[in-house]
Amino acid sequence: MQASPSTHDDVRHYYGEVLQRSSDLKTGACCSPDALSPRLRALIGEVHPEVRERFYGCGSPIPPALEGCSVLDLGCGSGRDCFVLSKLVGEQGRVVGIDMTPEQLSVARRHVGWHSERYGYTNPNVEFREGLIEDLRSARIADASVDVVVSNCVLNLSPQKAQVFAEIFRVLKPGGELYFSDVFADRRIPEALRHDPVLLGECLAGALYTEDFRRILATVGCADARVVAQSPVPILDPAVEAKIGFAGFRSLTVRAFKLDLEDRCEDYGQVATYLGDIDGHPHAFELDDHHRFETGRPLRVCGNTADMLVGSRYRRHFALGGGKSRHYGLFDCAPASAAVASAAACC
Repeated sequence: MQASPSTHDDVRHYYGEVLQRSSDLKTGACCSPDALSPRLRALIGEVHPEVRERFYGCGSPIPPALEGCSVLDLGCGSGRDCFVLSKLVGEQGRVVGIDMTPEQLSVARRHVGWHSERYGYTNPNVEFREGLIEDLRSARIADASVDVVVSNCVLNLSPQKAQVFAEIFRVLKPGGELYFSDVFADRRIPEALRHDPVLLGECLAGALYTEDFRRILATVGCADARVVAQSPVPILDPAVEAKIGFAGFRSLTVRAFKLDLEDRCEDYGQVATYLGDIDGHPHAFELDDHHRFETGRPLRVCGNTADMLVGSRYRRHFALGGGKSRHYGLFDCAPASAAVASAAACC
């Protein structure tokens, strides 16, 4: 099925011509830099000023432990996150940014050499490709070729969200991670508003209803996604609020893995201990909003959480005790928030 040309054209126009800087947005979807960790703020401070000015994201979808990884940024825009990722993966890692807006890609491409020189790389480790996130094959992204997929307030803009998630899980390697921030709604947005160009460009008209997000992930084989962080999205413009203020919107940062997980959190008597050796996380590692692993302190975990830790690139940073030879029933794993309540008790 072909994506709606009018939707893509509206998004290209809004992000390529209407918006010229972050301050042009009419909602509070973009996180203030104060909401970022000191380490990420410092890395963003190293990015070229023009790139930072043309940033329209809604969170900080940059996970840890990226050294040497291949990372794909969907809807990379002017490339702010790609350049931060370029530093984090190191010269032996690889970052590819995909976007469909030529004006944004032009900003990103003209600063590739500048960042490579700033980071002391002999050759650039980041590239930008024009394409649709619904069709990553056209952007030459092969099956099971990517360690990490990130996206920053872009997936809501797609008229074919199920296809986007299918493509993400196609290109991820087994055990690979999807880590993204986006705007979610507490109800389905009426059809009459879903094509409003301003509401679409402001990431409201296309915001996924949280339960529909859960259902889409289930169709692509992802039984357990985790909310890492969340915050409300204030509507700053009176005209926008008058149109769509009946719905509640939140910016969520979500992580999911390409793993064969159960649709419930089951108890196998397992315990995980964080070794404290992830760069920038000496004292604790937060898997999600209700799993904080203090360095050296064993924590009981469900089978899914254990699989996420030992079935992904995080395996070398954890010691896992126990297996799955004995089952003790459902695991009592209540989340701090039910904002994205899936069939799995953990998320």
